[in-house]
Amino acid sequence: MLTVLLVDDEPLVRAGLRAVLEAQPDIEVVGEAADGAAVIPLVRQLRPDVVAMDVRMPLMDGIEATRTVLRTVPDPPKIIVVTTFENDEYVYGALRAGADGFLLKRARPAEIVHAVRLVAEGDSLLFPAAVRQLAAAYGEADGSAEGRAALERAALTEREGDVLRLVARGLSNAEIAARLVVGTETVKSHVSSVLAKLGARDRTQAVIAAYESGFVSPGG
Repeated sequence: MLTVLLVDDEPLVRAGLRAVLEAQPDIEVVGEAADGAAVIPLVRQLRPDVVAMDVRMPLMDGIEATRTVLRTVPDPPKIIVVTTFENDEYVYGALRAGADGFLLKRARPAEIVHAVRLVAEGDSLLFPAAVRQLAAAYGEADGSAEGRAALERAALTEREGDVLRLVARGLSNAEIAARLVVGTETVKSHVSSVLAKLGARDRTQAVIAAYESGFVSPGG
């Protein structure tokens, strides 16, 4: 059973998400919160697999709540930030803080379920084109000095660089394996190495690092 914690200051949004997710036989909503400030104790108590968290809340927003969860909770859950507007600087801030993806409040039920499952599985990037658009809008064109230094320290091999570029385009492990004509296990090994070298906890964070360093351009 895939467990989810809902965090949003609008009761109707939480009720809608709960109805959509609990209609699935393999998903259970284990708790709700109305603000990011309540997330830490609930995550520690309930140990959800995924947190669906509003990006804008009155006391603690989704950016700070994401940062706090990842900094203070051992083996933290996956985090999807939920937003009204796709091209929102808050969303990019949440991704930079460590969120695993984002979801629009107007998304169709099937898209909501798919997003939760995809983020939980962790072997594909959620909405890669939208992440590229956010990086183009709010990142530095050639990457930041800090990002370039971090990539240089990572010292990726040529093949690892190839894998990172394909991950940034949203390809799954199986699709990358087909593109590079190697086995899926080999791709998994390369992805794990890329994440370790970049200090990234998942594919989304690796892709953000690639954009922040200028290694991958948002328009590429």
